[in-house]
Amino acid sequence: MRRDQLEHAIRTACQIIGADAVIVVGSQAILGSVDEALLPPEATMSLEVDILPIAPDEPSTVELADRIEGVAGEWSPFEELHGFSIDGVSLSTAALPSGWRDRLVKVQNDNTAAIGGTPRFTGWCLESHDLCVAKLVALREKDANFVASLLATGLVDRTVIAARLDRLSPEHDRAAERAKSWLASWA
Repeated sequence: MRRDQLEHAIRTACQIIGADAVIVVGSQAILGSVDEALLPPEATMSLEVDILPIAPDEPSTVELADRIEGVAGEWSPFEELHGFSIDGVSLSTAALPSGWRDRLVKVQNDNTAAIGGTPRFTGWCLESHDLCVAKLVALREKDANFVASLLATGLVDRTVIAARLDRLSPEHDRAAERAKSWLASWA
């Protein structure tokens, strides 16, 4: 995926749900923090953008996420036309360390504007280390490859990731320990 595709996904998701901003929580959030030319192929291979609607409560978030998924999700005409899909997700999709909202990276430019307008829509992307925490808690093969590629290229810092793993809520203790073991063995 490319940065312009991320920007298109942000604009589209906002238009679908009638919002000015959304949060990007999946692997493509890395495009908000790092220039795509610097990213290894493993970091941009996903052709889906995980979008978390900003809503007052979880039921509203789920409803908006379903709306995004229905219009632009996998197998949709949107995916067929553009070559990528937008997955609406809820807050329970990713395990994130405390303070993650304070570190979000703003994506807003001409590509996030309504056609012919000024930049209006904002994508708040997970900061790269918070994204790695979420990936390591899930720890599927593709998640491990994603984090390993960022570590190998020096785009993220292992010690920052480890410190953020300690800032997960207690319900994620087992996953955090598994992630720390993976991180230690990677080094």
